[in-house]
Amino acid sequence: MWKRLSSYASGQPAKRRITWAAAGLACLLALALVIALLTARSDQPPATAGASATPSGAASLSATADSAVRGGEVADPPRTSDPVAFAKAAAAMLWSYDTRTTSRSQQLAGMQAWMTGEDAYGDWTSVLAQVPDPTLWSRMADQEQRSTAAIVEGHYPAAFRQALAENPSQITKAYIYAVTVTGKVTLAWKRAEAGGTEERSLTLAVQCRPSADCSLVAIAPTVAP
Repeated sequence: MWKRLSSYASGQPAKRRITWAAAGLACLLALALVIALLTARSDQPPATAGASATPSGAASLSATADSAVRGGEVADPPRTSDPVAFAKAAAAMLWSYDTRTTSRSQQLAGMQAWMTGEDAYGDWTSVLAQVPDPTLWSRMADQEQRSTAAIVEGHYPAAFRQALAENPSQITKAYIYAVTVTGKVTLAWKRAEAGGTEERSLTLAVQCRPSADCSLVAIAPTVAP
């Protein structure tokens, strides 16, 4: 049953509203720059591309998704300025749900709290696409379906690092990072024998402006690691 629902937990292409600032990186174009009428608004690379820095002010960035859905609601986004740490927490949130305690409307409301407040960049449609429609969610609830995730790692894709190295001046336009997160998702539902574990990978566009907490911009297409 879950195989039909894998679009919820695995990354689907964002709505082509994400654009990049390098002509030859068409796939990455959709990755880090979000909407704005195909305007080349680039992302912000880390000082040490590929390595995750210690979260700034993030007291708890649980690697497991057990904390991503709690008591019938989606957990609050972490307060951190580290895009990799935030992306890992966001992926855990997106891969986690419990239809026994959480309605679809609660799930969506919780997810919206992670989104950037800058309408020019936020692509809610790409995030919404991760959630089953109301009918399918209801069927999942009938089966008491739930999911928990364990994050393996997060990194900046090579194409992202290359684009930023070639045009570092684009960093300050939107302060958007591209981060690919991998992990394992454990699924379960009503029948004790039902369930299983799947490996997942998701590329996120994350906004981390200076002196501000990170926020989710969009689900981006998968790019080369």
